[in-house]
Amino acid sequence: MVSRRQFILTAIPAAAAVATSGRALAQTRLDETEAPAVALGYKHDATKVDAKKFPAWQAGRNCANCQLYQGKDAWGACGAVGGKLVNAKGWCVAWVKKA
Repeated sequence: MVSRRQFILTAIPAAAAVATSGRALAQTRLDETEAPAVALGYKHDATKVDAKKFPAWQAGRNCANCQLYQGKDAWGACGAVGGKLVNAKGWCVAWVKKA
């Protein structure tokens, strides 16, 4: 029979492993060739956006100053692409001025 102490000592690390694995899957970097990135015209570097193809692009607009960007580092989650990580210096057509 398993004691309460043994159960807790095995259950907590197992729960932590499950929680971490889910977070790791959600925290993958968006590749510019993935379907959501292509559909939104996402580029890791906003200065490389084709302004003729995407007239909504303007200098100074990037993921770091977008309302959908959820990060404070060089890479942060973006709501427009299912929470995948995007570059703070990137840009896409879903850009909305941060409030």
